[in-house]
Amino acid sequence: MPSERWLPRGFLILLLAVLALAAWQWRHGAPLSANLMELVPGESPDALELSAEQRMQEPLNREMLVLVGSADRQQAIATARQLGEAWQASGLFEKVQWNLQADLPALRQQLLRGRLAMLAEADRTQLIQHPDAFIQQRVQSLFDPFTGFSLVPSQDDWLGLTGRIQNSQPARGSVQLDIGSGALIADADGKSWVLLRARTLGNAFDMQLPLQVAGLLEQSRQQAASHDVQLLAASGLLYAASGQQQASREITWVGGGATLGILLLLLLAFRRWRVLLAFVPVLVGMLFGAVACVAWFGSMHVMTLVLGSSLIGVAVDYPLHYLSKSWSLKPWRSWPALRLTLPGLSLSLATSCIGYLALAFTPFPALTQIAIFSAAGLVGAYLSAVCLLPALLKGVELRPAQWPLSIAQTLLDIREALLRKIPTPALLALLLAFCAAGLWQLTSKNDIRQWVGAPPQLMAEAQAIARITGYQPTSQFFLVRADNQQQLLERQAALSERLDQLVNMGKLQGYLALNQLVNQPGAQQQLRAALDQLPHHWQPLLELGVSEAALQNELAQLQALPEQQIDDALSGPLAEPWRPLWLGNTPEGVAAMVSLQGLNNASLLRVQAQDLPGVQLVDRLG
Repeated sequence: MPSERWLPRGFLILLLAVLALAAWQWRHGAPLSANLMELVPGESPDALELSAEQRMQEPLNREMLVLVGSADRQQAIATARQLGEAWQASGLFEKVQWNLQADLPALRQQLLRGRLAMLAEADRTQLIQHPDAFIQQRVQSLFDPFTGFSLVPSQDDWLGLTGRIQNSQPARGSVQLDIGSGALIADADGKSWVLLRARTLGNAFDMQLPLQVAGLLEQSRQQAASHDVQLLAASGLLYAASGQQQASREITWVGGGATLGILLLLLLAFRRWRVLLAFVPVLVGMLFGAVACVAWFGSMHVMTLVLGSSLIGVAVDYPLHYLSKSWSLKPWRSWPALRLTLPGLSLSLATSCIGYLALAFTPFPALTQIAIFSAAGLVGAYLSAVCLLPALLKGVELRPAQWPLSIAQTLLDIREALLRKIPTPALLALLLAFCAAGLWQLTSKNDIRQWVGAPPQLMAEAQAIARITGYQPTSQFFLVRADNQQQLLERQAALSERLDQLVNMGKLQGYLALNQLVNQPGAQQQLRAALDQLPHHWQPLLELGVSEAALQNELAQLQALPEQQIDDALSGPLAEPWRPLWLGNTPEGVAAMVSLQGLNNASLLRVQAQDLPGVQLVDRLG
């Protein structure tokens, strides 16, 4: 028949076109993604929220925090130095930092420029409302050697504003600076722990980098252990590496196990090597599914490959439809067998595609991608089974084994006997009761953290690092929008009042907000006006020996300081922790984030944003 000639040829042309499209899609490498955030259910975030999420997630996905611990402090410092040099030379990292390299002149300049803009609220209130107490504290600090190290000498700041700014900076956990080496060290568990931070060139969703970083870390662990040094590490890269390894194992077990089982079943049932060609539709289906996914979504998530492995069992069912005709069709020929089973094959394709495509309308991106992959894969497998496989099996004479037929007949006999004893309505009632019991216990919780089985070792090390350093970032944050910078700082200040209550209750370890770094323009003006009253109160400084000319000169310098905006405050080295929080100008005004540390109860956060205009909690994982 003509169809037996043009169907295989037409399908081969289609297959070559799909292969060419696949090659073009893979021209820059595998278009695979491991980013779990792409699978998060819920409404799509707006452009600003998405930008904020990417900004907040970047340190978690690109940075690795390592503690180098030893009972010998100098050994820990030496090992950290060696690791830093070796890792920097590995080509995997953009920057590896094991010691503090501060630009002291730039720090001094920023403190002097920001004496009005960066003064903490408590100090500002004291200067305005209680100038006598403010001056008296300054006199005491000049005589007290335990008030702390000041970057700015007293003769450049007689009023001590820079020292107050320096001392009011948010605490950085339990890590202290080692003056001799510049290393950041925390003491715990009878060891000195040197902090090492490494920033990779790529991120945790790179398909190669996480495994390379994990391998380098394991090699470094072994080298450090030979010197009785312990390494603790925490990074999204390590979780990504673990996830990739787990996905690879699951693909191997699920896909490989199903493949071997199908091949063995085909050989045992049909006893011809050429029936293994029935696996061709499976390969074609996987190809069609992958190409459709990349074409539709731009990339394919590795989770789709894992869950899409179930497609193997469905795709191989198409050739089995007409191969099974060999028990009744004598002699068996591929094209006649196909014509006998084609209506059933087509109905099977239609029902399967309807079922899979129904998943595409769920608010769960993971299911949508799996639906597209599976539906396209089934279409490819169907076309391969109908158009190509009969030509490949042409001339094959099948003499199938009788044991599958015997098993099927036995199962049918059992079914008939069961139906004679228990009527169909009773069986239906039992089935409905069973389903109802399951539905009664059904609950819904859109939290992607339930999908992630974090390895106990990584969790234990992350918790140990948080305990030792006091540094525990969270994925939740607040997004604050406003018409202008003044309003933005006001809204962040209102939020800060509520977050301070959580900190005092022990529910939150800390937070970072721009209003901690720079004062509102109105507050700067209020402070500038209060400076005019200081000459009436600085007599204790004069009695100490400070000349009035020096104080008047400093007062003139303070009055001449320009009003600082957020960009001005962020330009100095002291602002490095706050710099990622500033999102800048937006079409609606300006926006910034408030990051959180050591959250104990995520449900409390939603309450904090209530009745605060422009304040939004972002927690896409929960």
